[in-house]
Amino acid sequence: MSKNSVFVYSDAFQTYKFHDRHPFNQLRVKLTYDLLQTLGALHDTQIVAPRLATDEELALVHDTDYIEAVKKAGRGQLPEEVALNYGLGTEDTPIFPNMHEASALLVGGTLTAVDYVLSGKAEHALSLGGGLHHGFRGKASGFCIYNDSSVAIKYMQEKYGVRVLYVDTDAHHGDGVQWTFYDDPNVCTFSIHETGRYLFPGTGNVNERGQGKGYGYSFNIPVDAFTEDESWLAAYTEALIEIADFFRPDVILTQNGVDAHYYDPLTHLCATMRIYREIPKIAHQIAHQYCNGRWIAVGGGGYDIWRVVPRAWALLWLEMTEQSDISGALPKEWIARWQRHAPVSLPLKWDDPEDLYPPIPRKAEITEKNAQTVMKALHPIRSNKQRLNL
Repeated sequence: MSKNSVFVYSDAFQTYKFHDRHPFNQLRVKLTYDLLQTLGALHDTQIVAPRLATDEELALVHDTDYIEAVKKAGRGQLPEEVALNYGLGTEDTPIFPNMHEASALLVGGTLTAVDYVLSGKAEHALSLGGGLHHGFRGKASGFCIYNDSSVAIKYMQEKYGVRVLYVDTDAHHGDGVQWTFYDDPNVCTFSIHETGRYLFPGTGNVNERGQGKGYGYSFNIPVDAFTEDESWLAAYTEALIEIADFFRPDVILTQNGVDAHYYDPLTHLCATMRIYREIPKIAHQIAHQYCNGRWIAVGGGGYDIWRVVPRAWALLWLEMTEQSDISGALPKEWIARWQRHAPVSLPLKWDDPEDLYPPIPRKAEITEKNAQTVMKALHPIRSNKQRLNL
């Protein structure tokens, strides 16, 4: 087993909780943690505690008046009309007690992962509490109060002076991170997501390529609704390999939302556990090929917290620690421990059955459309290569 990976975890991640009926539920992090421990694949020596991000660290990305508004909201001191101007108190992002502290802990978890990797204490680090990619400089959005990935990238730039490749495989476009670095040539963002035609946040078009000095460093592959494993993986693999070779990063930061799965209630994609075996494999390869192994991974979306998230995020850690050949049955103890709490039947195996969903009638059309999108997204890289070869 690799000893070069750390798992950032605290039960306090559970304090980031809007209300009992909200789809964003950090119990999924605990379910994943418990699955890995039950499996014997996560040991106490690999677990590190997150710290709170400081106000100064949050201000690397977020406006100070927004940070103060979040603090006041969490104390019940922010008027409703003011809160709404900051995206707080909405259906997506309701106000809850101590929301600043809960949010700062998620950011601090990602910063803890950054410091372990970039100080040389570990090659890889995973903080599943993070991945809140919709947060903006002065506004909450899409379940996200502070944007831990954006803060972490700014932090990496200022403290370590590195070029960062940000890879986002959430079914929702990684808009907050993209716009933060849209004019920055030292950060390359790549998001593969369901087209915004039907899904929040409605951005992430293939022609969003950056601006100013950052033009050409933003890549988007919006796949069609009902995209299945084969087409999704073909797009992801082809694009990420070419983008990494083009950018040559010092470190890779991956956001690992797992809401492209067929079971996810908020999206329209038809992926299975197969893609969650492959996503981290390619990221892992790129980390070692270009970044001396430096790989930081965070969580993200994932709203079937019982059947999808624990398996998918466990597979991420298992790849990170070179234990990814696991298959067959899930631990019976884990199933027995959590089934009484779950409103659905827990899966019995790591992999999904072949007949998970009925055949998709537009499969050929969807596959062709996705392939064309990849060609459009990668056209600038390929055009430049052709010019250089002439």
